[in-house]
Amino acid sequence: MSGSPGAKVAIVTGGGSGIGEALCRELARRGTRVVVADIDGDNAGRVAAAIAAGGGQAEARTIDVASEPDVTRLVQDTASAHGRLDYLFNNAGIAIGGDARDLTLDHWRRVLDVDLYGVLHGTRAAYPIMAGQGSGHIVNTSSAAAFFAAPGNAPYCTAKHALVGLSLSLRLEGADLGVKVSCVCPGFVRTNIYHNAQAVGMTLPAGVPREQLAGTPAKMMAPSRAAQVILDGVARNKALIVFPASMRWARRAAHFLPALSDRILVRQMRQSREYRTAAPVAP
Repeated sequence: MSGSPGAKVAIVTGGGSGIGEALCRELARRGTRVVVADIDGDNAGRVAAAIAAGGGQAEARTIDVASEPDVTRLVQDTASAHGRLDYLFNNAGIAIGGDARDLTLDHWRRVLDVDLYGVLHGTRAAYPIMAGQGSGHIVNTSSAAAFFAAPGNAPYCTAKHALVGLSLSLRLEGADLGVKVSCVCPGFVRTNIYHNAQAVGMTLPAGVPREQLAGTPAKMMAPSRAAQVILDGVARNKALIVFPASMRWARRAAHFLPALSDRILVRQMRQSREYRTAAPVAP
């Protein structure tokens, strides 16, 4: 990556689409050198090329965050090449949903390998480097699902709850070392995660969108706006970056009116079971 030697350096996993792509573009717009890391190398290359064509600084790396050696190599190579690592955005994530009776252990492992261990791999690689240089910011993408139950999406919810605990714990550990840690908890953002998610043991009739199973609203935040909110929160070193405002209000409502929140979620699960076609998986 060519450009100003004083530019800050960021790695964004899952940078080839959705919020990750928007983060890469917004970081570059703000003058940061970006490593666009994604399991889809073509998408990563497309994003990096678009940033470079617009005058920004970016390079693409193909990476599966479930592979600890590959993530460690990415982080170490980036820090070595540029003499620093200012930001690590652990953003890559997947979803595999369905009735818990229908999910195999392999389904659970795949989600946790990406959504939890993928973040842990990046964090473990970047944290010592940042502590050594006395600066740096690790930003872990969780979800508003971290504050609620998520019937029908238990593996994803498990990982996202864990990321809040990881991030808040490491934030306090890193406070005296110059390492900042933030956890991003977005609500409904217009990305492909709903279309790419695997729905186990369910068959949707023609014309029924996947978003319906997740109870998503008709209007969702654009990824470009989400990236702005995230980076503004990072600039303010916020511990938890929760958005949009409706999610912050929903979090409060669930805290003070848990019975009402539970009724809503149970009703949503009952509706999704209308599409269940599988027999329960044997233990």
